Amino acid sequence: MTPAARIAAAIDLLAAIEAARSRPADAVANDYFRARRFIGGGDRRAVSDRVWQVLRTRRRLGWWLRADGNTPPPLEGGGWGEGLVGATLRPTPPPNPLPQGEGEQSAPATFRAPASPRLLVTASLLLEGGALGGVATAFSGGRFAPAPLTPAELAALRRLEGHTLEHRGMPDAVRLEVPDWLLPRLAERYGPALEAELQALLQPAPLDLRVNLLKTSREAARAALAAEGLDAVPTRFSPWGLRIANRRPVTGGPAFQAGLIEIQDEGSQLVAALLGARPGQRVCDFCAGAGGKSLALAMTMDNRGQLVACDTSPTRLENAVRRLRRAGVSNVERHLLQPGDKWAKRRAGGFDRVLVDAPCTGTGTWRRNPDARQRLTEADLAELIVRQAAILDAAAPLVRKRGRMVYATCALLEEENEAQVMRFLARHPGFSLVPLARAWPFDGAPPCGGDFLALTPARHGTDGFFAAVLEQSA
Repeated sequence: MTPAARIAAAIDLLAAIEAARSRPADAVANDYFRARRFIGGGDRRAVSDRVWQVLRTRRRLGWWLRADGNTPPPLEGGGWGEGLVGATLRPTPPPNPLPQGEGEQSAPATFRAPASPRLLVTASLLLEGGALGGVATAFSGGRFAPAPLTPAELAALRRLEGHTLEHRGMPDAVRLEVPDWLLPRLAERYGPALEAELQALLQPAPLDLRVNLLKTSREAARAALAAEGLDAVPTRFSPWGLRIANRRPVTGGPAFQAGLIEIQDEGSQLVAALLGARPGQRVCDFCAGAGGKSLALAMTMDNRGQLVACDTSPTRLENAVRRLRRAGVSNVERHLLQPGDKWAKRRAGGFDRVLVDAPCTGTGTWRRNPDARQRLTEADLAELIVRQAAILDAAAPLVRKRGRMVYATCALLEEENEAQVMRFLARHPGFSLVPLARAWPFDGAPPCGGDFLALTPARHGTDGFFAAVLEQSA
């Protein structure tokens, strides 16, 4: 593809993502490229890299593109700050971000409609050091090239020349790419470490792999990847993990196709390990999804015992079948949870281990899913907290006496994590919290102090994960 064609494809893909805001961006991208198999691997990476860069910098790009005259428009509170009127984040307007002489007005700027995918992609190129003239040349309207920039687009973009993405006048929520309502919660949680934690969430994530010990060893898997030209290094905490620094395609390679490896963040591997599932036990993965943690649990069980993967989505459970077969897993049965289902009642007290990987805000995965920042609302959080509590209450009766349940999320917020666990313990006095040091399954000290596993990209290099080990004592 020519550079112009790559820009056109990035605009098209970004438009598709913005038109399907209820779907994850990676799912939209997969469909987009599946329908365009003529796009080669290198071009796919270039297009998706540009789109993901826009998604990671969406608030800052919007802040620049909504500038008018001397003053960027006030950024609203309550939500993502795109198209909603509300309180400004800062009481005074930021300094003039525009070149001298470009506008003299001192009144606050008028609000504009959210920036188009064309403007967002072009602004991303300009604020990374591109020249407007060079970028505009790609918008020739020729074959596979985007249509020429309009006078209004050129006027909006001209103000960006000579600037970089960062500006000292940006409100903190914009600069750190978080919803306005969420920043105070994160500030309370992380205190002086807030900047480091949120900056780490802005970086691209590495590619983490879990070695399937049912079929190979970590060193053998590493050698197999090296034969494919992939340099993988052992992960810091998980003895099953390998890490590739940059996002690389592995699913088409021999190692993946043979079931030697599975894509799984190191933090997710540690959550599965914390359950302590052993050969011969009866284990339930209560929110199994497509089976990522079920695969890891089957491995720790050495394919012996009974592992039940439950979920409310038949599609997710069906998608797990191919993964289980590829991994050589034979001790997993699937169960679809439905309203009025008496399965859990019949299985009460029947499991040695239960994993509750609960639905959550996903704030810990923003490195991989930057589009999720745009969709998350305060109402979502409130709804999820109620749902998590209900799932915990439904799963608890499955645990036998002296059995254990692990509650886990890929979220960073206390309301979903520690506070949720404390509320559960208050409702279920037969359960007690197992300190992390006692539950840790590997040699050496766990990566976190205290009673909980609380991983973050800044501190541990993993996605953000939380886990608590709960034991049924009565």
